[in-house]
Amino acid sequence: MEEAEAETEAVEMKKLGCYGGKVRVLEWEETESGAAEETMLLWGIQQPTLSKQNAFVSHSSLQLRLDACGHSLSILQSPSSLGKPGVTGAVMWDSGVVLGKFLEHAVDLGMLVLQGKKVIELGSGCGLVGCIAALLGAQVVLTDLPDRLRLLRKNVETNLRHGVRGSAAIKELTWGDEPDNDLIEPSPDYVLGSDVIYSEGAVVDLLDTLLQLCGSQTTVFLSGELRNDTVLECFLEAAVKDFVVGCVDQSQWHPEYRSPRVVMYILVKK
Repeated sequence: MEEAEAETEAVEMKKLGCYGGKVRVLEWEETESGAAEETMLLWGIQQPTLSKQNAFVSHSSLQLRLDACGHSLSILQSPSSLGKPGVTGAVMWDSGVVLGKFLEHAVDLGMLVLQGKKVIELGSGCGLVGCIAALLGAQVVLTDLPDRLRLLRKNVETNLRHGVRGSAAIKELTWGDEPDNDLIEPSPDYVLGSDVIYSEGAVVDLLDTLLQLCGSQTTVFLSGELRNDTVLECFLEAAVKDFVVGCVDQSQWHPEYRSPRVVMYILVKK
């Protein structure tokens, strides 16, 4: 573990995209097993299996309460839907809370500007991240599969009634399909996603959608649960072919919302 930490300290930190902080850029040759080594390094340093799962959420609860941007948010969940194959968006995960609070923290520090920016959230699920982005002034489009939109719409309507600096719209989007023109013209300033790297099968469609959505000035923030090293390795190996990928150190996250079971990446199109 000490060797792994020493290795990360030797890596140069760089600014990436529209984020003001410096991140550890993942770089390796195509002939190298960089994705596998990065995943092993991450598991070695953070040791996710030794820490508490769902530190900030409860999957048995019908709602999650969270203070953000001067608002008390109440996010409805559907725990009964969690048992359905492929359904993770019916409840909140730590990675969503971490990303939402990271955005708030980064804006407070002047590291990120969301006011008036076009933001697309992928796999919005319960909608927490998109709601926080709207409260921070962004023009947000929250997207998900058709059967996930009812819960998403209810949470947006409940939490964005008053004092919203930005706006929020809801739109159906299936990864891998061609996005509607209003999503890609003009290109979004930011694309957000939490717990979207959950299966090898979804990786190809996710990256295909990111490639279609992103312009040269788009910055992508993805947070994920460290639950399957094979899936993360698959994602990183594919992502670095078309994107510059940077890992955001936990020291830059909101100090009260950090977890060794979560990782956060920034992606910018090459």
